[in-house]
Amino acid sequence: MSSTGRPRCARAATVALLSCFVATGPGSPLAADDAALEQRIADRVTAGEARALELLEELVEINSGTMNFAGVRRVGEGLGEELARLGFEVDWADGAAFGRAGHLIARRAAAEAGAPTVLLIGHLDTVFEPDSPFQQWRRVDAEEGHAAASGPGVTDMKGGDVVMLMALEALHGVGVLDELEVRVVLTGDEEKAGEPLSEARAVLRELADGATAAIGFEDGDSDPRTAVIARRGASGWILRSRGTPAHSSQIFQPGVGAGAIFELARVLEAFRRELAEIPDLTFNPGVVLGGTDVEYDDGASAGEAFGKSNVIAETATASGDLRALSPADLRRARRVMEEVVATPLAGADSTIEWRDGYPPMAASDGNRALLALYDRVSRDLGHGAVTAVDPRNAGAADISFVAEQVPHCLDGIGLMGRGGHTTDETADLRTLVSQAQRAAVLLLRIARGGLVPRAEASQ
Repeated sequence: MSSTGRPRCARAATVALLSCFVATGPGSPLAADDAALEQRIADRVTAGEARALELLEELVEINSGTMNFAGVRRVGEGLGEELARLGFEVDWADGAAFGRAGHLIARRAAAEAGAPTVLLIGHLDTVFEPDSPFQQWRRVDAEEGHAAASGPGVTDMKGGDVVMLMALEALHGVGVLDELEVRVVLTGDEEKAGEPLSEARAVLRELADGATAAIGFEDGDSDPRTAVIARRGASGWILRSRGTPAHSSQIFQPGVGAGAIFELARVLEAFRRELAEIPDLTFNPGVVLGGTDVEYDDGASAGEAFGKSNVIAETATASGDLRALSPADLRRARRVMEEVVATPLAGADSTIEWRDGYPPMAASDGNRALLALYDRVSRDLGHGAVTAVDPRNAGAADISFVAEQVPHCLDGIGLMGRGGHTTDETADLRTLVSQAQRAAVLLLRIARGGLVPRAEASQ
């Protein structure tokens, strides 16, 4: 059986299957030598499974909650050593400018000028800080009925980082890693991004410059039959409404009006009504406060309100998030929300402020082409078809920061499992080898022109 539970071809059958396809384009003939090379790469990944599991356990046992700077750096040091062993130049981008530990960056040049450049993206931190009860790696094979392990960050995303390393090691082991220029960014604050975001993601955007493809090793929707070509962005907003304070008996009267709480309610209901027509867009008011006096702490997403039932509310505040599938949808939604805010009830007024967050990653033609190549690789290896995940099932991720900069983007090809961001986080270890095999062969095919149209590749 394959790692996804579907029938797997035997080794000889896999080689025969690979001989039907091409490394430079789905559905074209593949030379026997290329088929044999891809099989050697797949075998190399399999041979490294035991060592990869040991490394994954070591990384999971290191607490690297975002605000545990020492732990984040320790995970970075461990992964940096592995990358250095593969010939990468490794460096640490300090995070003092944005209030975080920093990022691990690594570069490896191609043997020849003009080779494709790939940007590989992961992260070092988890949502589990040192005070979390969830701290250890534990094998849970018997409970799951298959090879499995639980632990903080085992899928999100230390498992993805290990999948990335396994793929790079396999290419290095068979002597073809030199065919690519490879850049790696493992951020230290993906789960709780530092501020300002422009500083926190500056290195990521710098290394994306000139890249042919960007590949993220998140776990997506934890289904190996899907990968991510579109992610909704996540940004925030704060709505503040004001009314004319007066005795409650005078509400709605000329010169008094509806008060701040009714004004806030008007705006929120209009948001719900007007934004409903934008596909895959959501907005959510997470905190609402209103009364005579309101104190709201934006950083803590908490506050206090004082008021009396016989006094018309003078102030009201709401904060929430806004998730859009494309930059155009985000701009449209903000424009609609501003128009709603600009038409207040009598005796009241409202303002809205924006909090920039993770940008959207739209489903571009380039992203679809990279997914098609990945799908072909997966089929050729006997791991089954791969389709695009529903964007509603894929949260924000670091790859979104370079989605408009890099022509081909794919994410969600890391270690699969369940329970991310909970103390039930569990990895399906059956997918460790298969995900790394798919990633390794994908990188080889990119190196050999898999994303270049055939007419262009023949020139």
